[in-house]
Amino acid sequence: MNQEQPIIVGLDIGTTKIAAIAGRKNEYGKLEILGFGRANSNGVKHGQVLNIDETIKAIRMALDNCYASNPNLSISEVYVGIAGHHIKSLQTRGDIVRQTTEDEITQKEIDQLVADQYKTYIPAGDQIIDVIPQEFAVDNFQNIISPIGYGGVKVGANFHIITGDKNAIKNISRAVEKSGLHTKDLVLQPLASAAAVMGQEDLEAGVAIVDIGGGTTDLAVFYEGILKHTAVIPFGGENITNDIKTGLGVLKTQAEQMKVQFGSALSNEARGNAFITIPGLRGMPAKEISVKNLANIIQARMSEIMDFVSYHLKQVGLDNKMLNGGIVLTGGGAQLKHLIQLTEYVTGLNARIGYPNEHLASGQIEELAKPTYSTCIGLILKGYSDYEHNRKQFELTHIQVEIPTALKTPDNTREEVLITEEERQVRRVTNRKGIKDFWGKFKDGIIDLFKEEEDHAL
Repeated sequence: MNQEQPIIVGLDIGTTKIAAIAGRKNEYGKLEILGFGRANSNGVKHGQVLNIDETIKAIRMALDNCYASNPNLSISEVYVGIAGHHIKSLQTRGDIVRQTTEDEITQKEIDQLVADQYKTYIPAGDQIIDVIPQEFAVDNFQNIISPIGYGGVKVGANFHIITGDKNAIKNISRAVEKSGLHTKDLVLQPLASAAAVMGQEDLEAGVAIVDIGGGTTDLAVFYEGILKHTAVIPFGGENITNDIKTGLGVLKTQAEQMKVQFGSALSNEARGNAFITIPGLRGMPAKEISVKNLANIIQARMSEIMDFVSYHLKQVGLDNKMLNGGIVLTGGGAQLKHLIQLTEYVTGLNARIGYPNEHLASGQIEELAKPTYSTCIGLILKGYSDYEHNRKQFELTHIQVEIPTALKTPDNTREEVLITEEERQVRRVTNRKGIKDFWGKFKDGIIDLFKEEEDHAL
């Protein structure tokens, strides 16, 4: 059965790395990784593609590494994540007075309500990427999840509108196309990360997904099954590295190494009598760096990022223990020691690290279950959601591609062998339901908006 499933590729174009992961669902609804490649990213700053040529080189290198991990792969289409501090969101309210009040509300009327929101005024140079209905109202009845089948005179809804800079979005598309790939869809990175690390119960309990990347920190807030808020905070792991470089007078590579090996997000947890010795440049004497000083610098910047998270939660009225699922930290920056404690201290909410391994088949290499790859795994899940909705539109190519040995753990013991057929059926249904429910809330085909616009221009 799983040979019939399409192979879907996620491409995460980040500030510090570009990752390409090819995956296919197995018969248990879990992702088997068939190819994995990454490369250092040079042309991207704060999540935005600034140097297209450098970005193309990095995408091609990530692809080459992906092919090296599995020469049987053939990649032509990718799902691409979009972030950057040009991404903004706003809340709007829309209502329509119905013509035929005797009939039940139909999908067509809901579509009209959503379409009207695309006329919302936004600053010049920006484009509406997505319009996400939050909760509906029919006459005096509020907080309706789906009004189809209700009767009434007036139907309205609150909307979450996500916008982005037209040129920044075109730069991403251009870099991907010039790398010889077709962009199947552009997906908002915080939503991709959320799909990878969240379960259905998180969606209902209410969580804030905080994805700490290299150039930005992405935030997605869910409450009672609804996406309440998204934001892109213009600081990430690279800012911490630069702070260390400036504050301690070391090279950027040394700063990054110290952050990863000895860094802590809480200075109280750092040993006061511990020192790192940095070799001197060109005959200069070696430097002694205090681990406590290093932690002070990291804590200052991380506290600032978490203050932004608290600010955004207050804006939507979801601070003060309202989110039962707390904060889920993911992305490369989530691997900093003692970050959970700092997050809980600053925000007053429980925190945990979000790993994308919930959706991965057993026996994959540990590297891929790191928070760093949450966005990439989420992009593949988005591809599968599209596939399950539009099976006919996907062209199935029956290529026999196996998981390469390099992408398996040494003891590839499969937990699925131990489960009953009944449990398998439950897994299939619940897995499918969770992802469908998640992506079903968002409009498909961000990329189509820009295609349409270019067609008009011709």
